[in-house]
Amino acid sequence: MKTPLRYQMTEYDCGPTTMMNAISCLFDREDIPPEIARNIMLYCLDCYGEGGEPGKSGTSRMAMLFLSNWICQFGRIGNLSIRTRYLSGSCVYIGPESRINDALHRGGVVVLRLFYEVEHYVLLTGEKDGLIYMFDPYYEDENTYEEDDILMVDDHPCEYNRLVPAKYFNCQGCSTYALGPKADREAVLLFNSETELTPEKTIEYFI
Repeated sequence: MKTPLRYQMTEYDCGPTTMMNAISCLFDREDIPPEIARNIMLYCLDCYGEGGEPGKSGTSRMAMLFLSNWICQFGRIGNLSIRTRYLSGSCVYIGPESRINDALHRGGVVVLRLFYEVEHYVLLTGEKDGLIYMFDPYYEDENTYEEDDILMVDDHPCEYNRLVPAKYFNCQGCSTYALGPKADREAVLLFNSETELTPEKTIEYFI
């Protein structure tokens, strides 16, 4: 059974919340070992605020890289049918030749670092006709977007809560949902190895 995706509990836990949402999106609740939830929380929220408060600057890129590698190894030893790939820099973009788009078309999901006033993690779950299907873990009870083509969605709680035109992501500034400077970009691709579309599994992948 799939469970609804979660919203972050504080102003800072978008990283671990989004990673747990990625696991929830790919796997049924009954198949997810509790160890993976434990370690997601253990490895994230490693940045300190200006006053030295733990977690008050969220999750670092180094922590997300470490977590991505740990989850991949967790899959290799047979604890869960999962594999990951960590991306950084100029290869993180949205477009026809993007590894992100490729992952979404093959049944994977993407944990993506971008800007939403500050640096922020969201989950991408699909792409169609230039729209990105996204779950933003920052809860809003009303539409606060100045952009009239970013749509809030509430009827797909296990998949996405935003429809965002692809044009917003590749911006190098700090505008809404921009990926920002190419050198600072980051994404984690995650796949359920049993449901991932590959050339060996389906002819439709070539079409």
